[in-house]
Amino acid sequence: MKIAVLGAGSMGCVYGGILAKAGYDVTLIDVWAEHVKAIQENGLIINENGSDIIIKNIKAVTDPREVGEVDLVIVLVKATVTEQAMEGAKSLIGENTRVLTLQNGLGNIEKLIKVVGKEKVLAGVTEHGANMLAPGRVQHAGTGDTIIGELDGKLSNSLRKIGSVFEKAGLRVCYSNNVMGALWRKLLVNVGINALTAITGLRNGRLIELEETDELLRLAVREAVSIANAKGIDLELADPVEHVRDVARMTGKNRSSMLQDVTKKRKTEIEVINGAIVKEGVQLGISTPVNKVLYNLVRVREKTYDEVNI
Repeated sequence: MKIAVLGAGSMGCVYGGILAKAGYDVTLIDVWAEHVKAIQENGLIINENGSDIIIKNIKAVTDPREVGEVDLVIVLVKATVTEQAMEGAKSLIGENTRVLTLQNGLGNIEKLIKVVGKEKVLAGVTEHGANMLAPGRVQHAGTGDTIIGELDGKLSNSLRKIGSVFEKAGLRVCYSNNVMGALWRKLLVNVGINALTAITGLRNGRLIELEETDELLRLAVREAVSIANAKGIDLELADPVEHVRDVARMTGKNRSSMLQDVTKKRKTEIEVINGAIVKEGVQLGISTPVNKVLYNLVRVREKTYDEVNI
């Protein structure tokens, strides 16, 4: 199987590296020229459990047109540039190409459908953790399941084939007939953890150890659950708040992706996480004050990177 990973950030590198290590034809695509050059010259370095794994047989480019048509595109760009990135990578798409989003937040599916058509899009959620250490070098900070599904809930041959490729590479795969529920479960985790860590600078686990941040986490998640319930989303969770707290506990030493973004003064995905809850709340007539405050505070951080050093 020929695979392109659109977005070679930390998570894109982890997935691309694992698949390339298993012998698949993998190309990483990213606009960060220094990162791409480092991979081209030295291979991709993945630090796992304190040891470096160097993957030499992986390709990296800045221009998708160098790749040609592929069987699978794994989309892991920031949600803020999904449509733009996919438009620029339409040369990857052939008659039988499938496009799998493993991104955070809401709206990515709709943006991909707009560019490549609904029949090509698959959705999924990753429970892996990853950090960017340097150009060409990432840390695989935690393992978990990769949940994938067709938008109509069916278990197609195409979905099974992709899942089989992942499994042969050593990735744990769960097939879902409720992939929207899986996406919302991941959204709840991001709603509860990401903005709070970005604002406070805390690692995930500390949020539930401090009374104040734990209360805010609970309130933000409850607001998001009220939106999901109003939309008829089956979360398949007995206690969504405790689920998010459990994830914070299990990933206690991790620095969330949003905290990494603000540390490096990059644009965050707040618009498609807490911002998405606020937007849905407005449309549904449901108040989401905690998410609105978290959204506003992260936006202020983004707007004042050059004014404030934290």
